[in-house]
Amino acid sequence: MNSKLHAVTDAKGRPIRMFLTAGQTSDYIGARALMSSLPSATTLLADRGYDAEWFRSGLLERGITPCIPARKGRKVPILHDKTLYRQRHRIENMFGRLKDWRRIATRYDRCPDIFLSACAFAAVILFWL
Repeated sequence: MNSKLHAVTDAKGRPIRMFLTAGQTSDYIGARALMSSLPSATTLLADRGYDAEWFRSGLLERGITPCIPARKGRKVPILHDKTLYRQRHRIENMFGRLKDWRRIATRYDRCPDIFLSACAFAAVILFWL
């Protein structure tokens, strides 16, 4: 059983919103699910999996500047701010802290709803630490 956790964090790397998809699905599904619930922000940092024209234009309509590197297969690469993109380590650190919880790292829960609730429980504690 494989799953992919999509998360929105604040500038400090604290989790705000989460969405769980099947492991073999594209990151676009997670982006579409989280798009409507994005908090007000000036910039969104994301990895290459979220590089899509509809996602970038949706962010710009909301007044959010995307800092997403272009996919390698893109014919016309889109530039991004590399110094700002270095701050994405805070998001990766959040996922690392989530995986400090043995229940999440080993995926004991078979049911996706229970696994997501375990992730949410860990995220609440991480938010305040």
